[in-house]
Amino acid sequence: MGRKKLLRFAENGQAHNVIEAQKPIYKEIKGQWHAHQFGNDLPITLEVGCGRGEYTTGLAQVFPERNFIGVDLKGGRIWKGSQVAIEAGLQNVAFLRTHIQNLEEFFAPQELAEIWITFPDPRPKGSDEHRRLTHPRFLEMYQKLLIKGGWVHFKTDNEPLFDYTLEVLQEQPITNLAYTKDLYTSPLNADHYGIKTTYEQKFTAQGFKINYLRFQFV
Repeated sequence: MGRKKLLRFAENGQAHNVIEAQKPIYKEIKGQWHAHQFGNDLPITLEVGCGRGEYTTGLAQVFPERNFIGVDLKGGRIWKGSQVAIEAGLQNVAFLRTHIQNLEEFFAPQELAEIWITFPDPRPKGSDEHRRLTHPRFLEMYQKLLIKGGWVHFKTDNEPLFDYTLEVLQEQPITNLAYTKDLYTSPLNADHYGIKTTYEQKFTAQGFKINYLRFQFV
């Protein structure tokens, strides 16, 4: 492991906004995010597969009256988002380092008000379908963790994954579905508040269209 990565992991260990296995709060945080992490009762938005946390930190600046949590397994990526939040003085931001499939170990039912799924790995192999973050098993988990009326947002540059997701959603108990395959020319463009991930900027510069949808569970 490189020296830079070791330094970043060490900084994660000291950062108040990073929740990871080495910290006591890691096993105590379920159902206690308001009390133990944020110290308020503001609604919580979760970004799954947050990478560098561009949406977690970006939305936190747009909505200071809400709390935001980014979840990812890669400590180096989380480090970037954590440092951006610290430098910007964002007290409404936290990062959780864990596998996405373990979310129910860290969040109680109806603890979340909103979920963003931003540019996940498309997992194109058929044998990997169960690992797609819009697979029914993940959707079932999201539904348990969201409050009644909570929104799910999904952005991707991968059209096959987007089409797969739309097919899956036809069999799900959802309402108020809205979607577009060209976000930046769509009336839904305002939904993303002008926030673009690093990869998204590269995709759009190369002419790729951005797919986006949002819905609520019934």
